Amino acid sequence: MTVGVMMRRLLTSLLVPAVLAALAGCGAPASADGRIPMVAAFYPLQFVSERVGGDLVRVTNLTKPGAEPHDVELSPRQVARISDASLAVYLHGFQPAVDDAIKQNATGKGFDAADAVTLEHAEESDEHDHEHGADPHVWLDPTLLAAISDRLAARLAQVDPAHAGDYTARAATLHAQLIALDGEFAAGLATCERRELVTSHTAFHYLAERYHLTQIGITGVDPEAEPSPRRLAEVAADARAHGTTTIFFETLVSPKVAETIAREVGASTAVLDPLEGLTDPDADYFSVMRANLSALTTALGCEPS
Repeated sequence: MTVGVMMRRLLTSLLVPAVLAALAGCGAPASADGRIPMVAAFYPLQFVSERVGGDLVRVTNLTKPGAEPHDVELSPRQVARISDASLAVYLHGFQPAVDDAIKQNATGKGFDAADAVTLEHAEESDEHDHEHGADPHVWLDPTLLAAISDRLAARLAQVDPAHAGDYTARAATLHAQLIALDGEFAAGLATCERRELVTSHTAFHYLAERYHLTQIGITGVDPEAEPSPRRLAEVAADARAHGTTTIFFETLVSPKVAETIAREVGASTAVLDPLEGLTDPDADYFSVMRANLSALTTALGCEPS
């Protein structure tokens, strides 16, 4: 064997592994259908992931349709999906089981939506409500969801740099649509007879703050919490004082508490959807938000813009 042949073989043995390693780092691991596997903790994050990722990703929602996401428990299959995902999109503090599973099974692969926005302190409904954590319902302010979509596009570009431009373009489109929706809400809620929003639980802080409404929650952030008799009396008094005509309840929670207050003050009830999950398979974020806007303008006596 000549010295030249020996040198060529030596160079090949050194360079080929390096080249293969570099190629492996150029893109994200793909699923069987060629798309990047992602998991999303609950519906709004699934919506953003699918809009930004498009046909380049395959998104699995960890919260089943119609299920209340706060206290979700994960099956072994779902934990396996988290482990196999190239990116796990979640909101830290909202679903403890998801937080733990990502920490244990997806190190370095988590995208925390809370990092893209500033979470604000949860509102307490009475002295028995000790929820001192941050309010997670940021997606009810379209401008905050736009910020999350921008940050997610940047993270997907890191995971799959070959398609960075695609993610950026899709996020820009979604961002523009969300800003347009924000304009619809601002115009629709600009001039109203009432600005007090009585809700079954305080999920609407960001929406109320964005559009200059005052939220009066019967219970705190936890929709399963039971209000004290004192709190029920306080809300009823507030509703009477403000001439409230509608008490709002949610799609995924029993309306009984809202109905109790409504009977007490002679008001009606209506749905205001916190968009934690979908109950209508034909609906999406935009259609539900516009249904919320319609419900609000009717309940608050808003004049058409």
